[in-house]
Amino acid sequence: MIEPHPIASEHARAICEEIGERLRHALRGDYADLPPRLRKLVDELALQDCEAPSLVPAMADMTRPLVAAA
Repeated sequence: MIEPHPIASEHARAICEEIGERLRHALRGDYADLPPRLRKLVDELALQDCEAPSLVPAMADMTRPLVAAA
């Protein structure tokens, strides 16, 4: 049996976001013909996507103040 490889949470989140993006693209428009269970899961995914914190760092976290040369 192959042992699973743990992945970092940020990679797992990125994978989930990519799956969600692909689902949104595939299901854009009307998805009324989906089975009720899948429709419920897609709706829950949309809710979680809106409530999830952003993975994009704030500009202040990406820059450092310049230090004057001595």
